[in-house]
Amino acid sequence: MDLFDILSLVGGLSLFLFGMSIMGDSLERRAGSGLRNILSRLTSNALIGLLTGLGVTAVIQSSSATTVMVVGFVNSGLMTLRQAIPIIMGANIGTTVTAWILSLSGISGDNLFIQLLKPTSFTPLLALIGIILYMMGKTGKQKDTGSILLGFATLMFGMDAMSDAVKGLAEVEEFRALFLLFKNPILGVLAGAVLTAIIQSSSASVGILQALAGTGQVSYAAAIPIIMGQNIGTCITAMISSVGTNKNARRAAVVHLTFNIIGTVLGLLVFGVVNSVFEPPLFDQGASVFGIAVCHSIFNVFCVVVLLPASGVLEKIANLLVPAGEETVTELDERLLAAPPIALERCNQLVYEMAQIAMKSIRKSIAMLDAYDKTDAEEIRKLESKADHYEDILGTYLVKLSGNRMSDSDSTTVSKLLKLIGDFERISDHSVNLLESAEELQEKKIVFTPAARKELQTLCAAVEEICALATEAYLNNDLVTAPKVEPLEQVIDGLKSHLRNRHIVRLKSGECTIEAGFVWADLLTNLERTADHCSNIAVCVMDAAQNNMNQHEMTIRLKGDAHFKEQWEKYAKKYAL
Repeated sequence: MDLFDILSLVGGLSLFLFGMSIMGDSLERRAGSGLRNILSRLTSNALIGLLTGLGVTAVIQSSSATTVMVVGFVNSGLMTLRQAIPIIMGANIGTTVTAWILSLSGISGDNLFIQLLKPTSFTPLLALIGIILYMMGKTGKQKDTGSILLGFATLMFGMDAMSDAVKGLAEVEEFRALFLLFKNPILGVLAGAVLTAIIQSSSASVGILQALAGTGQVSYAAAIPIIMGQNIGTCITAMISSVGTNKNARRAAVVHLTFNIIGTVLGLLVFGVVNSVFEPPLFDQGASVFGIAVCHSIFNVFCVVVLLPASGVLEKIANLLVPAGEETVTELDERLLAAPPIALERCNQLVYEMAQIAMKSIRKSIAMLDAYDKTDAEEIRKLESKADHYEDILGTYLVKLSGNRMSDSDSTTVSKLLKLIGDFERISDHSVNLLESAEELQEKKIVFTPAARKELQTLCAAVEEICALATEAYLNNDLVTAPKVEPLEQVIDGLKSHLRNRHIVRLKSGECTIEAGFVWADLLTNLERTADHCSNIAVCVMDAAQNNMNQHEMTIRLKGDAHFKEQWEKYAKKYAL
């Protein structure tokens, strides 16, 4: 093996790893929201979880990507640890598909049909189709399909280049001695684990092993322990991804590592017993590309069959290794940004919580105007602080998410959520403003006249109803309730004007003090602005349903609707002074 062979080997390895990365990323994007939504909505059925992990990994060609995604789901609360365990196991079987695809390079024969099955025969055509789709495709899906074909062609060319480059190693005595050394199972496992940990892909390391097997110097006795070690090495990606996550996400990564370590230990025991007792001649034969794919699949299926019934034990081990304790929960996981539909689902969950926080705080603040309570006052401030935090993390996360390629529907949802979080945060701000007015009334012993109290109760009742309508419209995406909000908001605007004018009359007649008037004005302003934000929420819900985020246009259209006047008259009568 000369210098040019070494350069060819390095170049082939580079093409192989690059092609695998491009193909995997493109497959994940092309799969769309379907596979990810399946992952995030699993039941506790272990068999379904196993098949799902297998299927998703077979499609995206990366058990590491599936496991990292699962760690992100567990970290975000979209999946429990128990649901994650079968998926992780299924991912180990799914990753064997790559080895079977690569085994096509080992096909030999003069038959035309057999020749057509060889990757060297059809990958040039795939590369041509891929570059046409990538360069001329008008949609993201067409470009992703082109990238998949180009990635596959690149990795297969890389595989061929590696195989050709290492053929000379068949005559190198040191190379033969190296693989004789790996007949020691412990060394073989360590070699497989280290190689896979370095390149962070068991599929890629198996492919490299298949390329080396083309020399005829890699016996099954050396290859099998290396394959076992590769399963351990692939855990490094999930372990790295779990850094900074909550305890359940770290436990999911630990389950992945524990599962592969226990599986490898059991596999080594079986391998050792078979080798010692039966001494099969097969173990001393040179492994073929096809044979390595078979061994890879058998080992992973064996691990799952043995350990799937012991999922509960793996969960207990993970709980012991990562004990419970106080921690800061990561509410939005950066790992999910690569899966926009799942990231959006998590954002929706937090915006739901934010909506309930804002509405709870405004209801409590309104109640404070009749009966001040110190405990409730502290809770309102905590709720407002929490709403501020949600706006900060959601705003930052959604802006990052908007930079990813996504469907038009998902893009509209991002715009919708960015608008909504501002309105919910402002409602929580107004709740604190109302609380401060209630505290001022309490501290300064200010008392409104009976007429003023009755008027304020009418306005508060209208504001409570508009908050309830806006919340229902958003939480249920209710397009029947949403149009009812704007007419009530118009009625509240009118109430504010009437209450201001009536206060001026009382002020002139000496019935009300100037000091009370300042508090009165603050109350009217905060209540009316709360109604404005409720109107924004309802209009945003209707805009998003039509994929037309134009609030001004929607408001004009609503006011011109025949039902608008009917609803306005109904609310005007209900909240007449």
